[in-house]
Amino acid sequence: MSEQYLDEADGALLLRVARESLEDYLRRGERKNTADYEASPRLREPHGAFVTLRQRADGALRGCIGQTRAVQPLIDTVSEFAVIAATRDPRFPPVRADELPGLHIEVSALAPGDEPGSPFRKVHDLSEIELGEDGLYLAPVDRPGGGLLLPQVPGEQGWNLEQFLHGLCRKANAPEGAWNNPAYSLYRFRAQVFEEA
Repeated sequence: MSEQYLDEADGALLLRVARESLEDYLRRGERKNTADYEASPRLREPHGAFVTLRQRADGALRGCIGQTRAVQPLIDTVSEFAVIAATRDPRFPPVRADELPGLHIEVSALAPGDEPGSPFRKVHDLSEIELGEDGLYLAPVDRPGGGLLLPQVPGEQGWNLEQFLHGLCRKANAPEGAWNNPAYSLYRFRAQVFEEA
């Protein structure tokens, strides 16, 4: 997927799939089969994605979970993680069906990176990072874990690059300045972001 691989129709369908998956799951306990949608071949290709849920009234985060690895078709990733963001984000209680009209949905479809199935490109110099275009992932080199912030986060928070990096360290439960520490690796990634009106 190039950075602008998906068109507006693809984005609109991904948002519809996310909302209908949430509605079906919260009201009936199961998601609609994504094979029932007339999707472009692009949406049937494997890609990682994140689904973000916010309250329409004040923009407060209500859930955000995704998958970076390209292990299933994009349309399935969005359907699955819309439900997971609503029901299993450990920071929030599960979303109730009566909350659905007040939720705003955003889908971030990840572009491929340097390795097959991964969206990540290793950062060798901070000058490579384009604020507002790149998301960041910080991971320890010798154990599982790490933290990820989507490309749109600095704009939403009013952050410069330094603030973005500090926020990333907090998200990763890593020491300040960990991006300069050889015990950690810093990666950047791109995404196409679609959101409801």
